[in-house]
Amino acid sequence: MNPIWQEVWAVARSELTDLGDVRAVTQFCMRIGLAALLGAILGMEREWRGKPAGLRTHMLVSLGAALFVLAPMQAGMSLADASRVLQGLVAGIAFLGAGMIIKAHRDDHIVGLTSAANIWLTASIGMACGLGREASAIVVTVLALLILAALPKVEQRVIEPARNGDGADTDADDARVVPAGPTDSRPG
Repeated sequence: MNPIWQEVWAVARSELTDLGDVRAVTQFCMRIGLAALLGAILGMEREWRGKPAGLRTHMLVSLGAALFVLAPMQAGMSLADASRVLQGLVAGIAFLGAGMIIKAHRDDHIVGLTSAANIWLTASIGMACGLGREASAIVVTVLALLILAALPKVEQRVIEPARNGDGADTDADDARVVPAGPTDSRPG
């Protein structure tokens, strides 16, 4: 083999060894794979409901969050130093979620809050996977699915009748809907 190609091959081999041994490869694949899977589960729920940010978005957010945690740890960063990466990730995902929240002009209601919160939660699940907290990530995913699946039914049966004055609760302050927008109606 040409000496130039031998050198290229040697550099390529040294650059592609960041995972090291079989244990490190397995650990990385499990953490990344679980992050993508849990993100997919939450994304499928949103997809089935026809909500914004579906399967691919949730998978990519969770996968990216896991890698943002794994890469600094693999590079030898301490958890204290990696906490700055975590802080940036939380803020960045919040910014992404904020882009999903819109004000519906037809009736001044805010829409997209649940989808934005779900993206934020999905990033935290990816972070947990990246940190090796897979069981915690699974438990939170199950709880999120329960919230997304069960609470709309509770809202329909309990909260909506109360808002409309059809329920047993007659306290007007608890049942009213407050539209989005400024709360102070004074001029200036």
